[in-house]
Amino acid sequence: MKIEILGSGGATTTPRPFCRCRVCQNARMKGLPYSRSGPSYFIHGPNLLIDTPEEIGVLLNRSNIMRVEATTYSHWHPDHTSGLRVFEAQQVLWDWPRQNPITDVYLPAQVAQDFEQWYALKGRADYLEHQLQVIRQIRLTEGEKFTVNSLSVTPIKMAVGYVYAFLLTEGATNVLLIADELFGWTPPPNLPPIDVLILPASLFEFNPFTGERIIPPNHPVLEVESTFEDTLEFIRQLKPKHSILSHIEEPFDFDYDDYVRLSQKLAAEQPELGPVSFAYDMQLVEE
Repeated sequence: MKIEILGSGGATTTPRPFCRCRVCQNARMKGLPYSRSGPSYFIHGPNLLIDTPEEIGVLLNRSNIMRVEATTYSHWHPDHTSGLRVFEAQQVLWDWPRQNPITDVYLPAQVAQDFEQWYALKGRADYLEHQLQVIRQIRLTEGEKFTVNSLSVTPIKMAVGYVYAFLLTEGATNVLLIADELFGWTPPPNLPPIDVLILPASLFEFNPFTGERIIPPNHPVLEVESTFEDTLEFIRQLKPKHSILSHIEEPFDFDYDDYVRLSQKLAAEQPELGPVSFAYDMQLVEE
């Protein structure tokens, strides 16, 4: 299985517009791998795209991806869905006769329901399907899996009930991809052995190098968001061969070099975790 991390950022990109912090200035000067786009993943071969942030058109061009066979969505948040209209590019008015490629859009049950409520997502998807005829919406029942060529995809509902993780299975390889929202989740007991675990880095409540507190203990964000320590605990529970932490943002003042150092620190001090690395844009993961 070959997965490309198109965008390793989170709700805000790095550099964040208007921000003059060290991390954002570094990203402006150096570009990749210091800069980060919105969260999106592409499985080469089956050509499955997971989530479409606002800049998805730029990301597809940057990675020279010329065909998306199917798409699925982890949840309705704008940083994961705002680029839905990218499929309009599969048709232009002067093409004749029309031979539009059709992209299957698989919507897990709660995502399909949320599309009807938030940001006119259902109307936009209907326009792409019925007017432009460039997508086909496939609404899944709860617990229903789907296949794209040789890839089996099982949506797994998270504790934050509007979000899904995806178990990707191809041959004997299992990848668990959690795009966002780890908070309160307990891994189901029937998961197969995980070869690669991709999950959010989450919030750094404490500086992982100095131990100093970054987020005040009474901050309300800690009541709704998972922390870096929570992420490490999930890795301990799931025992994957390799873990990759993504959905990374810049408020904690860590840049690409800092995350490389942190990977090395985890390897030296917590070897029971196995290899843990931090994602970067255009990273290829092959298993």
